Amino acid sequence: MSFSDLFGSGEHLRNLSHFASIVNLAAVDGDINEQEEELLKRFARKLDINEEEYAKIIDNPLAFPLSGYNSIERRLERLHDLFKIIFADHEIDDEEMELIKKYAIGLGFSSQASEGIIKRSVQIFSGQLSFDDYRYLLEREND
Repeated sequence: MSFSDLFGSGEHLRNLSHFASIVNLAAVDGDINEQEEELLKRFARKLDINEEEYAKIIDNPLAFPLSGYNSIERRLERLHDLFKIIFADHEIDDEEMELIKKYAIGLGFSSQASEGIIKRSVQIFSGQLSFDDYRYLLEREND
């Protein structure tokens, strides 16, 4: 029985793949902690992943291949989700950084583009925004 026979096709397969990547990132620094587990459960609900699928992915996240996206918006949304799980413990370690780089390229970003996006995302998620960036984001929300 193939992967697609078990879980269907299309968007749901991409959601399973994305969730497996999130699980892989959560587990990269050892056991999944309570904060990460809570985020994983929220992502599972958001991505419409049932309990059986959740258990299979938790047991073996590497069994689910990564899917690329044509839309920059979807790529950024997926990266944002991953940064939320990475920063659940308020830090990013070297292993997580390596995985997020591979994931960004797997999503379809070029190596050069992924480096810039990741660097900027780390600054944002670690609270290293400049005042100008902070002001820009606040003003943009009012548009």
